[in-house]
Amino acid sequence: MQFHLLSFEGPDPYARAGGIASRIDGLMAALEEVGHEAHLWFVGDPSFPGHEQRTSQLHLHRWCQWISAHHPLGVYDGEAGKERDYAASLPPFLLDQYLVPALESGEHVAVLAEDWQTVHAVLHLDWLLRARGLRHRVDLLWNANNSFGFERIPWNLLSAAATLTTVSRYMRQRMWTLGVDPLVIPNGLGPDAYAIPVPEHRNELRRRLRGRTLLAKVARWDPDKRWMNAIEITAELRREQWKPLLVARGGVEAHGSEVLERARLLGLRVVERSIHRAGERGLLDALVRTDDADVLLLTSHLDAAARRLLLRGAHAVLANSGHEPFGLVGLETMAAGGLACTGGTGEDYAAPGRNSLVLQSEDPQEFVGLFARLRGDSMLEADIRRSARRTARDYAWPEIVHRNLVPRLALPRDATERSLGSDLQACALA
Repeated sequence: MQFHLLSFEGPDPYARAGGIASRIDGLMAALEEVGHEAHLWFVGDPSFPGHEQRTSQLHLHRWCQWISAHHPLGVYDGEAGKERDYAASLPPFLLDQYLVPALESGEHVAVLAEDWQTVHAVLHLDWLLRARGLRHRVDLLWNANNSFGFERIPWNLLSAAATLTTVSRYMRQRMWTLGVDPLVIPNGLGPDAYAIPVPEHRNELRRRLRGRTLLAKVARWDPDKRWMNAIEITAELRREQWKPLLVARGGVEAHGSEVLERARLLGLRVVERSIHRAGERGLLDALVRTDDADVLLLTSHLDAAARRLLLRGAHAVLANSGHEPFGLVGLETMAAGGLACTGGTGEDYAAPGRNSLVLQSEDPQEFVGLFARLRGDSMLEADIRRSARRTARDYAWPEIVHRNLVPRLALPRDATERSLGSDLQACALA
């Protein structure tokens, strides 16, 4: 089968802005691993080749490069112009250069598009396929990773043009209010997510923070991520003599200053640290001399190895949110053998008290009560961490592809060519 993924984000540093890039990386690798030819069409670095063949089965296609050259701040810099160019120019090229030759050679073809920026490209491609009498031969899917941009989407046209999918039952229910009923195909994890930190480094982390309660939170500075709740939990643990240290890694959003101000108002001591070398050792270096800190703010990039050490080594990872479409950090914590504390929204993988803690309120005492019970029962905590690892294995990307994605593509398709008229053509070419 030949897969074409349409996404603004991708593997280039220029194109990495959040969880979508991680999703794309994992999905592409899994498709290649199980033997499918995979093409990614994304807004990549303008200085890199337009087409790059990474392996015999994996191709990168960087689009909108002429626009990106004037917008050096990343994939979403100049977003509006990129979205228009992507929708207008990519579908004809994709159809003529790749889809038609693949169909003529008898291959099964699937196109998977991600988030609102690709909607008009999907509509345009659908219209072109119908005009050629080929629509029934191509699986065309559009996926919602979150609710960003939902107000811009012509849902009636999109649902007629493509099979809609999303990443959790929570998101599916959110989308019901829009008059659509998507399939749920969850996110997955790549093989690196299951790597165990070096035992020597795990032991050193424990020695350096002996007597402290280590909490971690890694998320954008967004009110939905319940950063204020994390600060209040830290303050409550301090009041009850748990000696907490919250290691926090946020983003660039303005809400971060409000969170830190709240920490100071509650009497918490905040220190800032940068990580100056890659890997687990870089994180350990940043955790020296923390006796006077209640909140340690990481101000530089937290790479994958350092992140895994933090997620596994923390006594609890505060991955709870008020609105969480999927909860990738919680799942990454479970894969690393850590203790994930999630919210009650899109984290379908979370089973309260079996593989994670699940908070259903913003009362810090809810966490303190659940956490104290767990810390008083070392066997229960070990069982939860082991169960978490087993659960996370079910979310490896090859498992998702085999169990959730490919079976949907194998379903019988409507062989009739539905004509949606001039409205769809006008929307697709707008």
